[in-house]
Amino acid sequence: MAQQQTLNRSTGYSGIGLHSGNRVTMTFLPAAPSTGIRFRRVDLDGKPEIEARVENVVENNRSTTLAKGNTRIHTVEHVLATFAGYGIDNVIVELDANEPPIADGSSREYCKMVREAGIVPQDEPRAAYAVTAPIQLEIGETMMALLPDEVFKLSCTSADKQGRFTQFYSMEVSPATWERDLSHARTFCFYEEIEFLIKNGLIKGGSLENAVVIRDDAVLTNEPLRYADEFVRHKMLDILGDLSLLGQPLRGHLIAVKPSHAANCELVRRVQAQMRKPLAAARAFAPPPTASAAVPVPEVAPDETTPQDGAMDIHGVMKLLPHRYPFLMVDRIVKLAGNRAVGIKNVTINEPYFPGHFPGHPVMPGVLQLEAMAQVAGIVMLKNAENIGKLAYFMSAEDVKWRKPVFPGDVLVIEAEMTKLRGKIGKAKGVCKVRGEVVSEATVTFVLMEP
Repeated sequence: MAQQQTLNRSTGYSGIGLHSGNRVTMTFLPAAPSTGIRFRRVDLDGKPEIEARVENVVENNRSTTLAKGNTRIHTVEHVLATFAGYGIDNVIVELDANEPPIADGSSREYCKMVREAGIVPQDEPRAAYAVTAPIQLEIGETMMALLPDEVFKLSCTSADKQGRFTQFYSMEVSPATWERDLSHARTFCFYEEIEFLIKNGLIKGGSLENAVVIRDDAVLTNEPLRYADEFVRHKMLDILGDLSLLGQPLRGHLIAVKPSHAANCELVRRVQAQMRKPLAAARAFAPPPTASAAVPVPEVAPDETTPQDGAMDIHGVMKLLPHRYPFLMVDRIVKLAGNRAVGIKNVTINEPYFPGHFPGHPVMPGVLQLEAMAQVAGIVMLKNAENIGKLAYFMSAEDVKWRKPVFPGDVLVIEAEMTKLRGKIGKAKGVCKVRGEVVSEATVTFVLMEP
């Protein structure tokens, strides 16, 4: 079995962030076995860290953003692709701003950093996950299929909505092919997107020094294309970075058509679901332990519906929330600690909206899932003594995503974590799950008012 790897010494690089335009210094540091990849904000009090895990992904529209509490790191995929490409398992990435330096829009500078630092093996084994059965998904125009294989392969087709610059490339990923065939591919965008990106403050550090621009049939760049099919190769670079959020290497063949960061991260979640199935089956069919048994039982993920710290039944919920039938979207709270709460909604066929949404095919409306997130977030704020008796008015929702339908009989697990609280205004990240899979998510903002 292969061994885990880290860097031999620290190495640094300074540049500007693509979206913020801010100057930033980034340092790669060696890390102990089983640390994983962690981002550390040295510009913030306490130097908070965020693990590069899909559980910490909060935005994945045009890039991948990680967050933990109020700490965020934007555009992490190019750095993560570098570590995944070289097979590096454990690194601390220190930053003095909220995103890595974009460099030239590829991973070329990051590869130079790795070569300067050197790669060393560690004592702990490196366990890759071998895909056991095909995994498929479709999100909008994106289609993906992950198939079992002895190695890790990528096959990708890239094109815009008009079918321009359609490209295909396929390769087996190894440290040598990563550096030669993917790492130099630069980020790109279409000319008609630039106005929107600028208006939304997304590319303050963008220029032809760090991106390729496509205008009609012309390619605008400050140097010749580095590969004839550079666009699809950059998409594959992004895939490699996002898939590393699994936390361990993959063995399988991924076939992707028009990939996106959102689809990449959703694929990671589906791989995680496949990984959990053998553990759940082992637990279900294992014989009862004997008093003399010395073999430890494998750990499995805890049941999210089991009451934990701060749990409250429906009566406790109704003491805090003013909502009543048919608009109370929380049956009970199973966990309430600090700035986070987990609620349960048992979705039954008796819900008043099912006869009309939709006749013969009942599906829980996405807006009611959004309301459920807001209600659980409201409980987090209203539990404080100074807020008891107040009303939490829903103000706005951002980054709303509905990923899967919710049907009668499903148990909706609603997670809400406060990310900002200033005076009467609160903002929270909400996620709804069914059987461990994310079905919807959003960032909600609301204000506390006297009734």
